[in-house]
Amino acid sequence: MLRFLTGGESHGMALTAIVEGLPAGLGVDQEMINRDLARRQMGYGRGQRMQIESDQVQILSGVRGGKTLGSPITMQIRNRDWENWKEVMAVKAPANEARAVTRPRPGHADLAGGIKYDHKDFRNVLERASARETAVRVAVGALAKVLLQRFHVSILGHVLSIGGSRRSRVELARSEVQPAVEGSPVRCLDGEVEKDILGRIEKAQAVGETLGGVFEVCAFDVPVGLGSYVHWDKRLDADLARAVMSIPAIKGVEIGLGFEAAERPGSEAHDVINYRRDRGFFRETNRAGGIEGGVSNGETIVVRAAMKPIPTLGSPLRSIHIISKRESEAAVERSDVTAVPSACVIAEAAVAIVLAGHMIQKFGGDSIEEMQRNYQGYISQVKSL
Repeated sequence: MLRFLTGGESHGMALTAIVEGLPAGLGVDQEMINRDLARRQMGYGRGQRMQIESDQVQILSGVRGGKTLGSPITMQIRNRDWENWKEVMAVKAPANEARAVTRPRPGHADLAGGIKYDHKDFRNVLERASARETAVRVAVGALAKVLLQRFHVSILGHVLSIGGSRRSRVELARSEVQPAVEGSPVRCLDGEVEKDILGRIEKAQAVGETLGGVFEVCAFDVPVGLGSYVHWDKRLDADLARAVMSIPAIKGVEIGLGFEAAERPGSEAHDVINYRRDRGFFRETNRAGGIEGGVSNGETIVVRAAMKPIPTLGSPLRSIHIISKRESEAAVERSDVTAVPSACVIAEAAVAIVLAGHMIQKFGGDSIEEMQRNYQGYISQVKSL
């Protein structure tokens, strides 16, 4: 079982994660983790915070000689902006009225979180509700990708739309994965659409607006048989939907055709099954998005998500002051115009974590070598059908 826990606040000293369940002997490439952290910070429309931070992971436990030990792995990402906030965020720091947030932002966790935890200063909410926490989730996802690579599984995320400017879906070849890993997640293959997206971001920034969008994550060469139809909480599609929906500002998740399948007759919603001796069972189409009955079917897994605009607007919406109850403008924090490309990288990590967890569940093993032996035995069984 693969599980992890994160800790830390947006302007706190550091973000941390403890990861449990990775097999021993797995080579850990710290630079690969840092590359994914850098990709998360990319994207046109990101705010000033990205000019301050230069995220680098420190591995504090669970790895020796570049390989996992089988014990919990502890990772840390220091917040450089802590130096500007330590008088506010230190454990013994007194309340700071100048930094207090008392005018909740519509669409943010401010008010609901403040009511739940009985906070009158919503900074106590936003510091943890902030998407800054996802930096360390990306680090965990990078570890998961390392494991998946040992089984030839690769993951690619790409942006489909920002602010309503949308390009049509494309079939992405495996050869496109590596350039995406090295560069920006914005992969609008249509130059005119990309130009339109950049223009929309600039216009939004000029008037204090924010923009949402849609992105897609594809997982290639996932073996058939991950997940289960036997129990509701073991379904692969359910786990993927939950993981991606947990990313801040995500309001919808689809797998395969998603909502479009509801508008088609059955003959146009499902994938015809074929068989060839050299290939085994396969499908010419992938409307199911690589999952049928909660189980991976051997085709590319396709997960799509919709991200709402960021709640912090430069031209804020109306709100209510928590103390006086008078109408006022919502609080304004340093923020992005859009973070869809960043969310796409985070979703890659979320998908990787889920798939790695299911691989560990199915093939077990205390060491990576044992896990690979179990995997090879299963693949031989599948090929003999």
